[in-house]
Amino acid sequence: MQLRYAFRLYPEPGQQGALARAFGCARVVFNDAVRARRDARAAKEPYPTSKVLSRALVTRGKLRRERYWLGEVSSVVLQQALRDADTAYANFFASLKGERKGPRVGEPRFRSRKDARQAIRFTSNARWKITRAGRLLLPKIGEVRVKWSRSLPAVPSSVTVIKDSAGRYYASFVIDTDPAADAAVLPDPAPGSVVGIDLGLTHFAVLDDGMKIDSPRFLRRAEKKLKKAQRELSRKQKGSKNRAKARLKVARAHAQVADARKEFCHQLSTQIVRDNQTVIVEDLAVSGLARTRLAKSVHDAGWSMFVNMLKYKCERYGRTFVQIDRFEPTSQVCSACGHRDGPKPLDARAMPRS
Repeated sequence: MQLRYAFRLYPEPGQQGALARAFGCARVVFNDAVRARRDARAAKEPYPTSKVLSRALVTRGKLRRERYWLGEVSSVVLQQALRDADTAYANFFASLKGERKGPRVGEPRFRSRKDARQAIRFTSNARWKITRAGRLLLPKIGEVRVKWSRSLPAVPSSVTVIKDSAGRYYASFVIDTDPAADAAVLPDPAPGSVVGIDLGLTHFAVLDDGMKIDSPRFLRRAEKKLKKAQRELSRKQKGSKNRAKARLKVARAHAQVADARKEFCHQLSTQIVRDNQTVIVEDLAVSGLARTRLAKSVHDAGWSMFVNMLKYKCERYGRTFVQIDRFEPTSQVCSACGHRDGPKPLDARAMPRS
């Protein structure tokens, strides 16, 4: 299976400028591809193919007077932007036909320089590499300092450079993992070990052995700090440098909450997968619960992230993952004899033994 390994980048001021140019050029090529296809649809003509767009927007685009700066970045970045547009349209058409799982996907929109996330991708033919000094050498950008938190298990097939809303840079490597090597990473659990997980708000998770895991409530704990930062942002004049600084402060506060939540889910999911051969969890309607008065608490819990981590880690390490349908009446059926005695009140956490 394919996994992503993300590491923090610390580009120098000149490299930040080169990355900004690359982000901008990739955004322009993507927008030109979307505009060309919208114009073709308005004229009732066939959609231009990737080959035609590549020749018109990249090869010839560099020769145009108003697009000469496209030659200042790696051509691989521009080609990957066209591939992103192709993927976006493929997902859009698959969603229209009902061939794509999940919620409906809309038509690709134009990208903005004010988007919270900017990204460019380098494939193997871009000749990027990791130097002996541990730096990431990117074409027409230079050697960027990387903070390595662990070693890569295999040679990456591509790297995506990302700038998030908090102004942080990351390098995301795509790795093809070896199933045999993955199976040897975690020790084999006790034979027949099974865990059932009930997710909630009072407790983040309750295991079938009675163990209760408290909900960290990262957003609730950071609300005071967030309110102060957002209040300061609202008082700044639009377009001013002080407003940009205040916006960055708010984004960093939110990023700290998101990072803490992600780290908690990673640690808990790894512990559960390490200790059990089979993991059973319920399928929650998170999108529906997020429209209730408990929306903030539901989003703060991060159930979907946790379940997705359990799923891919079970697949990677050879465990069995079972997801119970949300309409299965598990609380009405006795786990010992299978007798179903109907609905129970919400305050019934445990039924007395007969």
